Amino acid sequence: MATGWAGDGAVQDQIDATVKDGIKRARSQLRQGPGLTHCEECDAKIPEARRQAVPGVRMCVACQEQVDAREALDSGYNRRGSKDSQLR
Repeated sequence: MATGWAGDGAVQDQIDATVKDGIKRARSQLRQGPGLTHCEECDAKIPEARRQAVPGVRMCVACQEQVDAREALDSGYNRRGSKDSQLR
């Protein structure tokens, strides 16, 4: 049961919206088409298996992990803050 200004189901609606936004953001970052044969960061050869598994791949695994780690630190997305601020 919701209290205050939030209607019934408001918390679940916010969770659903957060998930949909995350999926939309992830899909928008997916590359399409043929990938590179060599990493655009370190120029290491990208294995054929990775090129087939990841359409549009542009980096080797090591470089991609570094980019992902940097993006995770820089995301600044606070789920708790956004839910609390919208439900009060």
